[in-house]
Amino acid sequence: MTVVDSCGWIEYFTDGPLAERYRRYLKKNAQLVVPTVTLFEVYKKIKREIGEEKALIAVARMKQGKTTPLTETIALHAADLGLLHDLPMADSIVYATARLAEATLVTSDAHFKGLGDVTFVE
Repeated sequence: MTVVDSCGWIEYFTDGPLAERYRRYLKKNAQLVVPTVTLFEVYKKIKREIGEEKALIAVARMKQGKTTPLTETIALHAADLGLLHDLPMADSIVYATARLAEATLVTSDAHFKGLGDVTFVE
């Protein structure tokens, strides 16, 4: 199982410099776990910078994976991980979702560098 962080989805949808590196992780829909906070972040950024139509297309693509809502269990685990690793709220939720799903987090966000079960894309 794989959780791709918001930065990876944004790279992919905007054809950023790391898009090709993320593409291989996004090919296997059945293996993707998509935290709802990631839907929020990607939709917001793409809508603001490109437009609503592209943002809705991005969300439809992301929902081909297993969308995982923020539950009480994830929220409390995220708070613990946030305290332990000094992570911002959204990053804590993404990391907790990955940990509880026994998934690898794929990201290029420096907040996650050096954490367990993280594939860092540079």
